[in-house]
Amino acid sequence: MVTLVGTGALATLFAARLGAIVPVSVLGSWTEALDAFRERGSTLETEEGTLRAPVTATSDPARCRGARLIFVLVKAHETARAAEMIRSFLGPDGVAVTLQNGLGNSETLAAALGPLRVVTGAAEVGASLVSPGRARSGGGRRISLAAHPKAAEVESLLSQSGFEVSIVPDARRLVWEKLLVTAPLLPLTALLGIPNGEVLRRPSAAALLDAAAREVAATAAAAGIELSPADPGEAARRVALSTAGNVSSMLQDVRRGAPTEVDAINGAVVVVARRLGVPAPVNETLWLAVRALGERGTA
Repeated sequence: MVTLVGTGALATLFAARLGAIVPVSVLGSWTEALDAFRERGSTLETEEGTLRAPVTATSDPARCRGARLIFVLVKAHETARAAEMIRSFLGPDGVAVTLQNGLGNSETLAAALGPLRVVTGAAEVGASLVSPGRARSGGGRRISLAAHPKAAEVESLLSQSGFEVSIVPDARRLVWEKLLVTAPLLPLTALLGIPNGEVLRRPSAAALLDAAAREVAATAAAAGIELSPADPGEAARRVALSTAGNVSSMLQDVRRGAPTEVDAINGAVVVVARRLGVPAPVNETLWLAVRALGERGTA
């Protein structure tokens, strides 16, 4: 049994893909989604057709007791609460795999579960929520996992589910390379209200994307993390193309009036940049601008 913590678009996508080959249980608090999973399973719309898989769904962590493999697919601001729940039911030989956006998720999980019980990953996978329990694929199937004794087991499962999986040696580098994508791309889509690929068709937006990526790379370098792309903006442009029609998770949050992950993405980059004395004005502007979308006037 694989347990997914989360009920949003990405959790729905993973439930449909994984549920085709192994039993899947979804743990969450969104009642409408849990009801949909129980009644109809998980449904994923793709260019090739519609995938459906039966899943069990619960809001009670006790019903997940003894779980061996958990995928953490909640928003960054929900990680601490999820970590405490997972600690209550994770099996003695179990691990939690984080495929979340932003900085600090692995550390929060490790503090609750122990560092050897956390697998750090990064997913270049787009999904948008159509309705509770139903998602639409936005393109991208690449997943990277940091080296870990259980990484090969996770890689095998994900590969069987149709993902393109690689194992890399350095967890910190993996997280920062994901930031090279999310920090430039997500806030621009949220602020402009456009799908990923449209960012590249607007010269000013594309210039901001490249500038934000250069700041992320410079901050990582100052922290002693050398990122692989010679051109910092290349990764964000590649993902924007491979998920061109996808409505980003940050734009989905803005449209729903829900909290975004911008604090854990651009905000986290700015915090590290300030500590290391690296200028990051583009990331700071994107951070504050996205935060302003959800603020109400106080005057």
